[in-house]
Amino acid sequence: MATVTSTDVPQSGAGDSHSATDAGRMEQFSYDDSIVRMFAAATIVWALVATFVGLTVAVLLVLPQISSGLEWLNFARLRPLHTNAAIFAFAGNAIFAAVYYSTQRLCKARMWSDALSRMHFWGWQLIIVLAAITLPLGITQSKEYAELEWPIDILIAIVWLFIFGGNFLMTLIHRRERHMYVALWFYIATIVTVALLHIFNNLVVPIGAWASIPIYAGVQDAFMQWWYGHNAVAFFLTTPFLGLMYYFLPKAAERPVFSYRLSIIHFWSLVFIYIWAGPHHLHYTSLPEWASTLGMLFSVMLWMPSWGGMLNGLLTLRGAWHKVAADPVLKFYVVGVTFYGMATFEGPALSVKSINAFTHYTDWTIAHVHAGALGWNGFMAFGMLYWLIPRIFQTKMWSEKLVSLHFWIGTLGILLYIVPIYAAGLMQGWMWRAMDDTGHLMYPDFIETTQSIVPLWWLRVAGGLMYFSGVVMLGVNALMTWLQRPSEYEVPVISAPRLSADYHPTEKERKSPLEGVAVLDVTKKIESFAWMGWHRRWERLPVKFTVLVTLAVVVATLFEAIPAFLIRNNVPTIATVKPYTPLELAGRHIFVSEGCYNCHSQQIRPMVSETKRYGEYSKPGEGVYDRPFQWGSRRIGPDLAREGGKQSSFWHWTHFENPQNVSPGSVMPDYGHLLTEDMKYDAIAPHVQAAAYLGAEYSDEDLNDTAAVAMRQAERIAAEIVEQGGPAKTYEKQAVALIAYLQRVGIDLFAEEAPATPADEAVPDATAPAPATEDTAGTPSA
Repeated sequence: MATVTSTDVPQSGAGDSHSATDAGRMEQFSYDDSIVRMFAAATIVWALVATFVGLTVAVLLVLPQISSGLEWLNFARLRPLHTNAAIFAFAGNAIFAAVYYSTQRLCKARMWSDALSRMHFWGWQLIIVLAAITLPLGITQSKEYAELEWPIDILIAIVWLFIFGGNFLMTLIHRRERHMYVALWFYIATIVTVALLHIFNNLVVPIGAWASIPIYAGVQDAFMQWWYGHNAVAFFLTTPFLGLMYYFLPKAAERPVFSYRLSIIHFWSLVFIYIWAGPHHLHYTSLPEWASTLGMLFSVMLWMPSWGGMLNGLLTLRGAWHKVAADPVLKFYVVGVTFYGMATFEGPALSVKSINAFTHYTDWTIAHVHAGALGWNGFMAFGMLYWLIPRIFQTKMWSEKLVSLHFWIGTLGILLYIVPIYAAGLMQGWMWRAMDDTGHLMYPDFIETTQSIVPLWWLRVAGGLMYFSGVVMLGVNALMTWLQRPSEYEVPVISAPRLSADYHPTEKERKSPLEGVAVLDVTKKIESFAWMGWHRRWERLPVKFTVLVTLAVVVATLFEAIPAFLIRNNVPTIATVKPYTPLELAGRHIFVSEGCYNCHSQQIRPMVSETKRYGEYSKPGEGVYDRPFQWGSRRIGPDLAREGGKQSSFWHWTHFENPQNVSPGSVMPDYGHLLTEDMKYDAIAPHVQAAAYLGAEYSDEDLNDTAAVAMRQAERIAAEIVEQGGPAKTYEKQAVALIAYLQRVGIDLFAEEAPATPADEAVPDATAPAPATEDTAGTPSA
């Protein structure tokens, strides 16, 4: 019979003695390691899938023609699949493996419900499979890291909050270890905050079984998305991995955590400050200036708690650095924590407006994200897996040499990936802004910049191939280790006393070092508070602790969100901005489903180089009918905020058929399926009705005879295409709706207010060009 020892809590002083009455209430139990094995196996499988899809996406970016016209096999559709697989499949399953293993041991308790544990596992795998099916099919909300449609979102909320969260909280309540160790704090923050983010960012109006529009529009939608998007990185890719670090790093190093008090400061400052930082993704956009400035200030403040956590991790290795040279698991942890420090220094730097003005929309952001994902999340997960696998399979690792080889090829792969992409970001920033002595753009053709960085994208492919090779090594090593497992796993029986209800702390009364010193009483109170004995009491109360974490997150969110939604002047209306026509609304839905935001932005910033290239900068009131917003976060192709009227309708038709025909050197894949697939006019009505429900003004004819109204506009565009030398009957195809939308984008700002006219005559002139400078006129799309 095994008995839990103090080493199950990797921090000195983390346990408490039980009262004498507990001695007669010893309980026997065993840990559920089968669920850990299930999540560990899923982590490896999805790591292979995520990195393979990422490698495929990288190749498609430089060789778009290999998609062979298959709409589900192009960059824009597969890029969200890659990010979702990396974040929610690979990293998500790694989080769950860590939580299920460490929580049981930190609580000296089996998970509250084996049934809920397995419902969590299979429910999460179902979510991943549904994402893998729907995203390539173009079923998406087109919001980064929140692309999945409403039926899957509901399933996520149920599995995450009620099944996983409920099982976790009940395990804490029924624990046999009095104090909750720091790793558990981070798990609590993860569960609470991700649930809050997910629910409020995904409030939508369904318009079908697999389609919806958000209740937010334009500026508010962008604000909510990056409140979610940045904090998804914070509370899905940071806090749970910090919990992983605080448990598995000390266990692997066989050293206690460096500083208990530093972990308290790290936790609470991170939880409260992180939630404010999202608006720094929207500098110089239509977001109110105060909001982006606030996001910048809190992002800069994040540097302190983030580096506090990094130092707490690295200093835990004091006296154990000799082990790092021999133990590949510790090598993974050291590099992972180091990348965390690098990413959390670079992130606040990129949030500074003057720096962000240069890096935003460039590949620099891509390099920054992948440095964190591949280095911090990837290597921490790999280190955990290599530490766990021999223990959960109860056998030696099949090949220690292969573990070391994985470490080195993975590290080199990260460097070969990020260094060229950082260079590509610098090139983009300089070339987009470069102006000659006469005040004209030096590189007015956007494709010049794209073609200049293609060789660097090829180096990224090589780096990705190396990283993927390391994951293959992990898969092979894990499989061979599993094959040599014992025929039957040993299940140790643990003995531990129940927690008494009448617990009284047994810690000796602390003597203040200021006692007897001639200082003000307030100084003594500050010293007593800084000792943090109050936090020790919180650690005995899981429900209270969870409530306090929730309050910290909610209060920080409300301070930021309420003004943005209640101050009307934040989004001034523009009289000439009208709702999209039924056909344009259908075209916008196609634009969203094709994932065009992955390559094109729709937000011109108030900078000379951007207004010269694209036209008048974007105004907040232009997006009041944009659900979802399409501002984007990267420019592989040019900005489309003023696309309306720049090109003929036939030019767009040809561009979909073969982009190279009108934009030589373009890396855009062809969208021939839009030219062959029929437009379903009867399916437009739900889009119009949902938009009307959310405040868009439509006539009775628009609402009651939607298909006919859309068809009339499509016939006019089809007639234009014929006049311009194109094929006949294009009104039957989906491309005509997308053309209608693109010809509308950005022109309302320059329209003249006119008396209301019948619906069939109120369609904006699709060929009316928006005012453009000499540099923007005739600039080809990529």
